[in-house]
Order: sequence, then C-alpha cells, then structure tokens
Amino acid sequence: MIRFFILLLLTTSLFSSVVDRYRWKSGETYLIFLEKNKLPLKELYYDLDKDDQRLTEEMRAGVHYQILHNKDGDIQQILLPLNDELQIHIYKDKENYKFEAIPIISETKTESFSTTITSSPMYNILKETGSKKLAQIFISSFKNSLNFKNDIRKGDRLVMIYDQKYRLGHPFSMPTLKAAMIEMRKKRHYIYLNSDGRYYDEKGHEVEGFLLARPVRGARISSRFTKRRYHPVLHKWKAHLGVDYAARRGTPVRAAGSGRIIYAARMGSYGNLVKIRHADGYETRYAHLKSFRRGIRRGRYVKKGQVIAYVGSTGRSTGPHLHFELRKRGRAINPLRVVQVTTKKLKGKEKKAFLHLKKSYNKEIELQLNSNTAFTKEQPFKNISYIHLMDKKNG
Repeated sequence: MIRFFILLLLTTSLFSSVVDRYRWKSGETYLIFLEKNKLPLKELYYDLDKDDQRLTEEMRAGVHYQILHNKDGDIQQILLPLNDELQIHIYKDKENYKFEAIPIISETKTESFSTTITSSPMYNILKETGSKKLAQIFISSFKNSLNFKNDIRKGDRLVMIYDQKYRLGHPFSMPTLKAAMIEMRKKRHYIYLNSDGRYYDEKGHEVEGFLLARPVRGARISSRFTKRRYHPVLHKWKAHLGVDYAARRGTPVRAAGSGRIIYAARMGSYGNLVKIRHADGYETRYAHLKSFRRGIRRGRYVKKGQVIAYVGSTGRSTGPHLHFELRKRGRAINPLRVVQVTTKKLKGKEKKAFLHLKKSYNKEIELQLNSNTAFTKEQPFKNISYIHLMDKKNG
C-alpha cells in the first residue's frame, strides 16, 4: 500500500500546526540532534538496523531541515535531507516516534543568466546570483582547459544555463550545469552537458575531468548510482551510492587510480572491502570481493591499473559483482560522471544529436547575451499549504 503523510507548510493556523526551518550546524551529529530535541534515542537510533544507522551519518553541515510542531510545541514530524533524493522522516504515530527513509519531492527548473566580468568569474557569478555553488561549478568545468588568471579581461562576458532543484520553495542541492560560455580575449569558449552525462566542447570533444580507469575490464554495468532506490529485498528506500559491475567470480579488480590503501578487510554489508585514498580528497571503494591479492594491505601504495582483488559476492550480495564507489571528502559522487577510460570524441549519430543539442543551447546563450534583464533569484513559493510525502510499502 501507499501511505501519505501531510506536512503543513507556511501556515500557522491550519490544525494549529507550525513548521520551523533550521540549518544543520557544523559538528552536530544525529545523536546530538535527538538529545537536543528530547527525542527517544532507542527508537530513533539504537533499535535501527546498521544500514539505517549508517544513513544518519550522511547529515552534512549547512543543510536546511524542517520540524513540524503542534499547538503545544510538541514535535510531530521532522524532515532531514541526506542528499538531493533521499531524506529521513521522523514522525509521531500515536504515542511513539517512528523512523523511515523516504524520497525527496522536489521541482527542477532550468535557469540561465549572463554577466560581464569586472573582477573574476568567481566574483561576478557570486555578485549576480549569490550562489557559491554555481561559481564553483563554473570554475571547475573550465579549469583544465582555460587559464582564467592570465587570459581573462575586464569586460569579457559569461553565460550559464543550469538546472536547479527546489524543495519546499527553496533552492536545494547542487545545480547541474547544462551549458556555459565564457569570452576571453574576444574568443568564446563553450561547454555542453550531453545526453550521455559527459561534458563536451564546441567541437564535440570530451572535456577532461578527474579521469580514472574502469576497475573491471569489459564488465557489464548491472546497477547504476542513485540516491534513492526501493530495495527489493529490504523493502525500504535506500541509496545506491556506487556502480555495480557484473563479472564472473575471481575476475581481477584493478585500482581505478593511484593512491594509498586505507582499508582492506571485511566490513558488514560491503563484505570484503578495499578503500584507496587518492589526491585532492578522492577515495575509491571496492566491495563484495572474493579475496584480496597477496600483499594488499592497509598502508600500501598502489598504482592505477594494478590488480588489488578479485570479484566475489561477500556481504549483502545477490551474486558475483563489484560494487564500486567514488567519494570526495567523504561525500559519494556518481563514478560514471567522472570515471572514464579515455576522453571521447563524438562521431556519427552521436555527434549529429550533440550538434542539435548544441544549437538549442547556443540559441539560449545568444538570448542571454542580448538581454538587458538582470538576474533575479527564484523566490520561495507563496501558495504552498502542504506537501504529500509518499512512502512505498509492500502489501
């Protein structure tokens, strides 16, 4: 069946309930949060299974969350976003509090703006939009191909087209850059997000990012990265923060990049697990392994492409495969967005489709360049009275 929970928003009179919006503080843990709000630790943490306990560790500083109080000030519901697709829902059922992970309901809007450089791209994007995230995305997208420090000039222009998610009327999560243009020394440089999830320049050549090797050569992808998936065995919402490569038991697993092994042992549902720390805060994980290659241990330095283990099905696994994760400073990111064997040049039908996409993006870029309308941030919705939060249940 499907159970609906109604969260009252932006109203103080309906059912005498009120919603307060808070920001998760740096250094605050889930257990500290429960204690601070006088919520039962046993039901909302210690009675949870290990996977749900691990979910609570995903809370990050700066994330906005909501608490619904009744007229007496008692907590009725709490929404704690873990990422841009999954959230913890705590709610009062009669006299007891319940815990569950449910999908986030959000709206995605495509937005765009243009600006003229007066100082630097970072400064002007921040000045126009107030979004540090947008500025960081723009800089990182061009960092391997352009020299902003030496080649940018006052009066140069830039345009960004991006998708922004809105949750309960407020911008939420990292924007997704769809296309961008920056003018440098009167020459325009473009970048486009193609339908394959990779970025290309105006010639259809892939823009290099953090490049890693595929950990299992020739393997089929059996499950992709998603921040919300209804687990067929556990019958609840979970994140799948990696990519699964189906392969025969005993198939060699190779280090996706050079780095130092920081873990090589068994770990709960991961089964046999290897963690490798790389440069710039990156970490790769290799799970469900049959066994480790001789000599693979914590502290050892390995090179990109070196065999470190063998495919197996240890831990919570339905069959032999490699579960591969990529994290940056502890946060899981989609390996398929950044993990490539080589950079790609589009050809044939792929390039034809890309050129059509590029044409539509360039049309919007020209509209922005010729527009005198100042950028305005999306305002919170004024007419929301409630939102339905769905939790799929079996039966």
